[in-house]
Amino acid sequence: MSAGYKDDQNDWLTVCLKYLLFVFNFLFWMGGAAVLGVGVWTLVAKSDYLSLLASSTFAVSAYILILAGSLVVVTGFLGCCAVIREQRSCLSTYFIFLLLIFLIELVAGVLAYVYYQRLSEELKQHLNYTMTENYAQPGKEAITLAVDNLQQDFKCCGSNNSHDWTLSRYIVSGQAEDRVVPDSCCKTITPHCGKRDHPSNIYKVEGGCITKLEKFLADHLLVIGAVGIGVACLQICGMVFTCCLYRRIKMDPY
Repeated sequence: MSAGYKDDQNDWLTVCLKYLLFVFNFLFWMGGAAVLGVGVWTLVAKSDYLSLLASSTFAVSAYILILAGSLVVVTGFLGCCAVIREQRSCLSTYFIFLLLIFLIELVAGVLAYVYYQRLSEELKQHLNYTMTENYAQPGKEAITLAVDNLQQDFKCCGSNNSHDWTLSRYIVSGQAEDRVVPDSCCKTITPHCGKRDHPSNIYKVEGGCITKLEKFLADHLLVIGAVGIGVACLQICGMVFTCCLYRRIKMDPY
């Protein structure tokens, strides 16, 4: 009778572990969708700003999240099959995939955190140069468009202030046609509106575009880091449940 009770207890524990893994898989899919969504959102929302950055760390973090989110879809399906079929080989493969995705998301989170720490210094060193030396220059159409969108979206003018444009290659050259700032600095864009830099005509924001772009990127990096590390922590539970179920099945002589 005690042996039968022990068998029933083992069966009950195995069933509980299976349901726990099913619940985890559901949460895992939800987390994967969040990871994938954040990665796509990071690249799609204001993606033209990436051309203004000196390093590609920001974009790499987003691509890593997209890769991890895509793997989650496949891994979640594999996890359900492993639980239903109760095969140790499937559970082992599932565990390896969980560990791989865990490491990928951890890397994305750490990259986002590291880049967040040096974002301000990078923008201070490179943004003004990128804007003043590359705006409206041959072969720099992407940067020109990014600068125009930046100034209009964030209602700012120049990296630090509108005076940054004074010595820019665009204003110094004849192509500016007597403008003192690009037309994208204007509150209402009309042809040659950049000839007048009065506060009633152009954006004169404290801190210029650099403070606005820094806040925008910092917010995105915090979301990338939080989602990546958060889902990675969730996967630790999944790996623990998988190991426990693997042991229960291994104890079964059949």
